[in-house]
Amino acid sequence: MRLEAITWDRLGDLLAERLLGLRAADGGPWLRIAFDGAPAARPGDLAERVAEALRVRGRPSLVVGTDGFWRPASLRLEHGHRDVDSYYDGWYDTGALWREVFGPLEPGGSGRVLPDLRDPVTDRSTRSPYVELPPGGVLLLHGPFLLRHWFPFDLSVHLLLSPGALRRRTPEPEQWTLPAFERYERETDPAERADVLIRADDPRRPAWRG
Repeated sequence: MRLEAITWDRLGDLLAERLLGLRAADGGPWLRIAFDGAPAARPGDLAERVAEALRVRGRPSLVVGTDGFWRPASLRLEHGHRDVDSYYDGWYDTGALWREVFGPLEPGGSGRVLPDLRDPVTDRSTRSPYVELPPGGVLLLHGPFLLRHWFPFDLSVHLLLSPGALRRRTPEPEQWTLPAFERYERETDPAERADVLIRADDPRRPAWRG
């Protein structure tokens, strides 16, 4: 694949500019954007960067991380603390994401989005208030495995790490999750499916296609 070197600042600006001219596929007033990638690729950092670039351009946005929508530990860890299949298939409450994040942003929706449901550290409800995203606003959802679901994204960004970079940048206590990302690459091919591809092997020197 042919990728072009770029800086993170420039990337944030270019993605924000692209979103300014993008229309929702369902004709609704909100855009829904995916920042897909393993935690080691830090997709949330890019989502925050784009949010700031949109802010200075007068466009409201809301950054939401899927780690705020983990299922309770009693369900996530039912088969052990390091069960790869559970991590891949069962850690994220996709039903809650549909109900609390995507549903309100459908045409005719309220625009009232729940930014998180459960604290991933304490395993308790966050009790966060709903956030009203005004018409014209942009949802910036970040997390792993986003493109294997039928979420209604208007633009998808995948942050790609080579197997070696993924292993180097994943903390040792989380290395057990690596087979799940291998499975994701094999079954979903996010690098091919995404609208925008960013190679982030060297966190100082990204490259992209978009």
